[in-house]
Amino acid sequence: MKAWRYTAGFGLEHLKIVELPDPVPGHGQAVVRVRACSLNYRDLAVMRGAYGANVKPPLIPLSDGAGEVVAVGPGVTRVKPGDRVAGIFMQEWIEGPPDDLKANSAMGGAIDGMMAELVCLNAEGLVHLPAHLPFEEGATLPCAAVTAWHALFRSGSLKPGESVLLQGTGGVSIFALQFAKMAGARVIATSGSDAKMDRLRRMAADETINYKTMPDWDKPVRSLTNGIGVDHVVEVGGAGTLPLTSKAVRRGGHIALIGVLAGRGEFDPRLMMLKGVRLQGIYVGSREMFEEMNRAISLAGMRPVIDRVFQFGELPEAMRYMESGAHFGKICIRLDS
Repeated sequence: MKAWRYTAGFGLEHLKIVELPDPVPGHGQAVVRVRACSLNYRDLAVMRGAYGANVKPPLIPLSDGAGEVVAVGPGVTRVKPGDRVAGIFMQEWIEGPPDDLKANSAMGGAIDGMMAELVCLNAEGLVHLPAHLPFEEGATLPCAAVTAWHALFRSGSLKPGESVLLQGTGGVSIFALQFAKMAGARVIATSGSDAKMDRLRRMAADETINYKTMPDWDKPVRSLTNGIGVDHVVEVGGAGTLPLTSKAVRRGGHIALIGVLAGRGEFDPRLMMLKGVRLQGIYVGSREMFEEMNRAISLAGMRPVIDRVFQFGELPEAMRYMESGAHFGKICIRLDS
């Protein structure tokens, strides 16, 4: 089989297509023929060699992929050949709270990922795709969608009528918009592009703010909420945006801290303390959350938003496109095998 792999180091110069033996499933394992993968910002951090000391080459990249089961090992009852499945982000996080063992099973980082024609995974680390989703759309779910679901419903306990502030138009933010509107919430979304703001409004965002023309975007957020602030923030900027986020959230509100897209910066936590804000770090989620989310997606007939689909041999081009920040929603890779 063919696979993309970081060979002697990280960086696109070390990302090569290699030939590897076809995997054979052992006890409790299943082999999946991968039909599509999708990219996350995390994959750029891995490519840059900036994702942690335990992430080392050789490594098959990408946590997110979907395909069909082609073989199962002894003792497997969860899936069967022909099933349409996706791998969960952390192969050991089935349910319950996170821990070090679960974190050390993250695909495309701590262990090999999905960017191969065939992958062999623990059958317990697979979920069935919603029936209405093709493989490309199913491949967008494991990281960004589960993260957004965890942020809003498990961490945030989002209720109808509450307000949610979203940042940008990456995968997590777009999924959070879709989930929040499914739940009957009010969404305020920020973007640096008027064209992207128009698309956000067409996706039912209630209000949009251009953070480039309105750098103090916390002020219109508070104005739009009668001076109170939003109930929830899906925070993908990190330290670079937390100072404004802490002003935009209401007293007793909830911030789901997910990303670091705005880079490093200084952040004074005293305002959050005085406002009684709950700041919760979110690192994807469990298989239980994934399956809960899939039931909601199936019931609503929701379709993930895909910006562009590349072919298997175009992984470096897809990475560069993500790096440009031009995308709206998810970037996918289609495997022809």
